[in-house]
Amino acid sequence: MKNSEAQQDVSVSQGVRMMFYMMKPNETSFQTLEEVPDYVKQATPFFISLMLLELVVSWIRKGKPPGRLDDALTSISAGVLSRLPSLFFRSIELTSYIYIWENYRLFSLPWNSPWTWYLTFLGVDFGYYWFHRMAHEVNIMWAGHQTHHSSEDYNLSTALRQSVFQIYTSWIFYSPLALVIPPSVYAVHLQFNLLYQFWIHTEVINNLGPLELILNTPSHHRVHHGRNRYCIDKNYGGVLIIWDKIFGTFEAENEKVVYGLTHPINTFEPIKVQLHHLFSIWATFWATPGCFNKFSVIFKGPGWSPGKPRLGLSEEIPEVTGKEVPFSSSASQLLKTYSVVQFALMLAFYEDTFADSAVLSHVTLLLRVCFIILTLTSIGFLLDQRQKAAIVETIRCLMFLILYRFGHLKPLVPSLSFTFEIFFSIGIAFWGVRSMKQLVSSPWK
Repeated sequence: MKNSEAQQDVSVSQGVRMMFYMMKPNETSFQTLEEVPDYVKQATPFFISLMLLELVVSWIRKGKPPGRLDDALTSISAGVLSRLPSLFFRSIELTSYIYIWENYRLFSLPWNSPWTWYLTFLGVDFGYYWFHRMAHEVNIMWAGHQTHHSSEDYNLSTALRQSVFQIYTSWIFYSPLALVIPPSVYAVHLQFNLLYQFWIHTEVINNLGPLELILNTPSHHRVHHGRNRYCIDKNYGGVLIIWDKIFGTFEAENEKVVYGLTHPINTFEPIKVQLHHLFSIWATFWATPGCFNKFSVIFKGPGWSPGKPRLGLSEEIPEVTGKEVPFSSSASQLLKTYSVVQFALMLAFYEDTFADSAVLSHVTLLLRVCFIILTLTSIGFLLDQRQKAAIVETIRCLMFLILYRFGHLKPLVPSLSFTFEIFFSIGIAFWGVRSMKQLVSSPWK
């Protein structure tokens, strides 16, 4: 896709329409992959606008926000982490596709034909259905996808809670398209399929009438995110719900949906949110006797164990009462405010890094990525009230000053340079004192 220098901004009209997969073939058909805009990158202001709109509508209708601050920060953190590898590598979904296209294609459909455009729409969505289904039915794939389901809230920020790892298996399900469909057409629909799924993560939209028969809607996707027994392994569709109706995985929304994993992980640490099920697979693998059973731990369902069906037993799924209380941070309001401020600063550095990625050195990119990851980890520690949170935050503030001094980070407003230095210097002093107190009170922990 286009690099940052060649990128053309989409208009407001196009931005709104791309979020709902309503762009026309004649305005989104490109001869080469390099011409394809980075629609996901350009969608950032529309993500923010829709989240603000959801906040206003929820406040008017229910008198409260659509979710909790700690959960939203964790969801956005996951979205940030999932995008960081693209600073260094082209997506494997595109790399693998290009390789197959260049070496094994049977024939080439015309890139500028509306028929190719619509066929690719169906092909990408069909591939997504099977990837998504397998991501729930194959344990090692679930280890990546579970990140998206770990939120106990259901709002537009939940859509951003993406896995760092799931693209390393999703490419398999799109590969057959590379036999006939040009990469430039595929790249457009891969992005639109993802963008469409943003707006369906909300509770402020109820029923969409006849559209519910064909499209994946907020109502259908709420079921998919539920941990009620009737919700498990249902409604895998991306844009179209017809695949679920064809293959027998459709379930309509009826009783109140309780969101999240069947066994909540109770943390806001972004790294743990990404990795915890991999650790679970590792422990189960070594604890399970027999080579075939070990193989099954990896490739059968998350609920499988010796003697059970491939996907486990539905009666072992914990029942919900509708009165479940989501895990929340016990941090003070002052600490949460501090976390939000640091998170906002990190997002500014994150956006600036992507904007300047073409001109930054690899060393600067790597150091900035390390700082972003450390910031997200530290905020997770603070929200979880982890014992080592003060130490991690001291290190993070010190890292900022070092990177700033050596020119690897810069304040977005140059006139605030001195303010940034003072702010992070105070942070080092404050968190350093707290770290010392913790070490003195519990030196061996």
